Amino acid sequence: MKSILFLLLFFNLLLIRQASAQNVQNDTARVNKFITAPLDQVLDELSATYQIKFVFDRSEMHLLSVSDHYFQEKVKDVISQICKFHGIYYAKQPDGTYFILEKPEDISRLRRGAAQSKSGEMGSMTISYKEQQEKAAAPLKPTRKNFSLAGRVTDNATGESLPAAFIKIRGTTITAVTNTDGYFNLQNVPSDTATILVSYAGFQPSVERLNPESALQKLVISLLPADNALNEVVINGKKDGVMNTDTRRVSIIQLTPSKLSELPNIGERDILRAFQLMPGVSGSNESSSGAYVRGGTPDQNLVLFDGFTVYQVDHLYGFYSAFNVNAVKDVQLYKGGFSAKFGGRLSSVTDISGKDGNKKTPSFGVDLSLLSVNIYGETPVSDKSSVLFSLRRSYQGPLYNKIFNKLNNTTTTTTGGGGGMGGFGGRGGMANNQTQVSSWFYDLNGKYTYTPDDKNIISLSFYSGKDDLDNSRDLGIPSAISSTVNSSSITDLTTYGNVGSSAKWSRRWTNKLYSNSLVSYSNYFSNRDRSTSSSITDTTGTTATVNNGTFENNNLKDYSAKSDWEWNINNSGKLLFGGFASAQDIKYTYAQNDTSFLINQYNRALSLGGYVELEQNFGKLRVQPGMRLTHYDVTGKNYIEPRFSASYALTDKLMLKMATGRFYQFTNRVIREDILSGSKDFWVLANGSTIPVGSAFHYILGTSYETDKYLFSVEAYYKTLTGLTEYSLRQTGGGGGMMMGPDATITLEENFYNGKGYAKGIEFMAQKKVGKYTGWIGYTLAEAFNKFEVYGTNYFPASQDVRHEFKSINMFHEGRWTLTATWIYASGRPYTAPVGSYTIDRAGAGTKTYFVISGKNSERLKAYHRLDAAITYDLIKTNTKKIGTIGFSFFNIYNRSNTWYREYSIQGNQVISTDVNYLGFTPNLTLSLKW
Repeated sequence: MKSILFLLLFFNLLLIRQASAQNVQNDTARVNKFITAPLDQVLDELSATYQIKFVFDRSEMHLLSVSDHYFQEKVKDVISQICKFHGIYYAKQPDGTYFILEKPEDISRLRRGAAQSKSGEMGSMTISYKEQQEKAAAPLKPTRKNFSLAGRVTDNATGESLPAAFIKIRGTTITAVTNTDGYFNLQNVPSDTATILVSYAGFQPSVERLNPESALQKLVISLLPADNALNEVVINGKKDGVMNTDTRRVSIIQLTPSKLSELPNIGERDILRAFQLMPGVSGSNESSSGAYVRGGTPDQNLVLFDGFTVYQVDHLYGFYSAFNVNAVKDVQLYKGGFSAKFGGRLSSVTDISGKDGNKKTPSFGVDLSLLSVNIYGETPVSDKSSVLFSLRRSYQGPLYNKIFNKLNNTTTTTTGGGGGMGGFGGRGGMANNQTQVSSWFYDLNGKYTYTPDDKNIISLSFYSGKDDLDNSRDLGIPSAISSTVNSSSITDLTTYGNVGSSAKWSRRWTNKLYSNSLVSYSNYFSNRDRSTSSSITDTTGTTATVNNGTFENNNLKDYSAKSDWEWNINNSGKLLFGGFASAQDIKYTYAQNDTSFLINQYNRALSLGGYVELEQNFGKLRVQPGMRLTHYDVTGKNYIEPRFSASYALTDKLMLKMATGRFYQFTNRVIREDILSGSKDFWVLANGSTIPVGSAFHYILGTSYETDKYLFSVEAYYKTLTGLTEYSLRQTGGGGGMMMGPDATITLEENFYNGKGYAKGIEFMAQKKVGKYTGWIGYTLAEAFNKFEVYGTNYFPASQDVRHEFKSINMFHEGRWTLTATWIYASGRPYTAPVGSYTIDRAGAGTKTYFVISGKNSERLKAYHRLDAAITYDLIKTNTKKIGTIGFSFFNIYNRSNTWYREYSIQGNQVISTDVNYLGFTPNLTLSLKW
């Protein structure tokens, strides 16, 4: 493996050197002459003399003239002076090509023309449109007014649809946002010569000028991917960051998967961890890629991938997200007050749309990091269908082993002893020799998309992810018992993951009516084998094998169907409605010796219902009232969830917004505490009694101020929660020893504790959106408190309560280079700790020492902070095609010892605490290639 890594690195450096050699720039040559000529001729002469490629519209540049004397000035300075004098723009590409633009938005038109042009040799490349020039000579007269226009926004490179793209008619307030499949509808378009502005995060904005002929057709607008080399061009009011907020809607963050490589990461580009850099989403939980949103827990965050629910969202105990970014097209996080379209969770929604597959040309790639190998591909099957696949698998490398060992600290070999044998972990003189770990994870994505016509889209999506964590080991035998115990070993094998699939049919019935229907299946599984096996020879010389331990299994199956409809009433109003049904069954077993079931739960539930929601604009005011109704057969009750959100534009830059609503949750994940074998969580269904249906109210109020370059936003939230559940399992008898007999009696008592809580906070963010330097700073002041009668009558801090959290994200682009640095600070999380001990003399049975426990979560860990950085270099061919990146990432640069949790022991009636820390300084290298 080391040889492969070395060869790949060497090959990559060779590519960089070769690319650099090919991209010799000639714009530093000196110009010493008097020039007087039309600008297009000047560009032709510069191209021929200095071997520089120019792309421009000859009809536009011919109208401008140059008359000046240049004294030993560099060509690039001459170009800059000419453009500045005429008030036009230029954009220099990584291969040295100059785009000369009358308006910044012309870059899309010129690049499309350049891509279609066959004249790709060195020299000037004239992009002119004869038909447009002829029409431009005599201004077009509109033939239609106040008509309806339907269209679709796609990726120019792959033909994929782009959801949540923003469309606006220039000079009006008429706007639209594309749906999941990229369709949009504009009504009351003022004329068929209007200009349409289109923007989408991660892509270059486009300007489409209608004409009477094109306005009669279904409009398809293709956007070009954003390019770091366009720094000379400033496009006003456009967002092109890794993550962007939607100022028109409440508490929504949109993520651009193609730009994730710019952010520092532990192993590879990570969707869910990127959200942790935004205000309101906790960024100090290294051991979980799940979202702790505004005081909520990860199980209160609904995660959808192509319409089906994903219950297991991470790999490697939570250090790594379960989603392969190469299979993801668009991600949106709803931090609260979300639409009536979504339900079943109390806190937030993460909606992930998978890629459809390249409909134009085959495309393949590979990512190689110190943690995993990732291969992917997409290709057209026919002119109407495409297929996509991606496969990622970890390997036993230095980074994987570092994370695994951090989570599995096992006592090293101890000698001597002779005392009684203790429990697991080598206590009491038992030696503990861990064998070489054999652990791994993988995830697989596949998707087939069929588009029979411009009205229908049919897709089949599949996902499978699994972790196999093996911490099994052999136990050395002390000399005192080696004559009777021949061998002993611990099996500690955990497998968990998620399998999901969906079949979706999308149809545009009319220009105003659109539907999206699907059936889906999701299966979460978690199995743990924690057992011991010993070979014992008795006094008669008979050898027997003794097996005992625990076996724990949790299996959830979810069969769902839903149909979402969208009716565009007019330009100012849209009606959303739909229906859904979901059947779930959950099994949870906890067995001793694989024969005696200590816990054996099996629950089934059916929920069904519908929703309706109106999006209506009244000039500067936008309102979104909605209602969701769910019937849950376990309780036999109907649950009504009213929702409402609104925004008001005080000016074209200043926005006020608010949201409120009620939310229910029927499926919960609870934690079974286990000091000996490690705590374990499992999913359960609400039954209305011991496990109540969870409920939450959200109240959100915010404002934002957005200019061409900056965004400032503030949001305050308050939410109340009822029906919270904690789980406790108490075990008595059996002695707890490792060698206890198979007939030992164990008594278990299950306890479900119910409570309520609240979360409140205020979030601040300041973002720079454009330029070579971009980024944002965010600060969250928050509280999350719970109250359970079993712990007393007062509220106590929830385990996820973080009072202060500050984040600074800084990105600098220069040509092919991207430099990123992030710094996170968070106040300490609460925990419950032993604060003392006492000893009881048991008559005739010796003494026993007990902990004195603090109040529930009354202690706090030390503050958390870390600095990460990344350097990314784009590998680009001379024809400007990007073929990959090489990235260096540095996690926790100053090696901060951030506490994960604390362990306790009693020595001499004293409580001894030991901090178990998160990862220290961790470098990583990622090579991405595509062709």
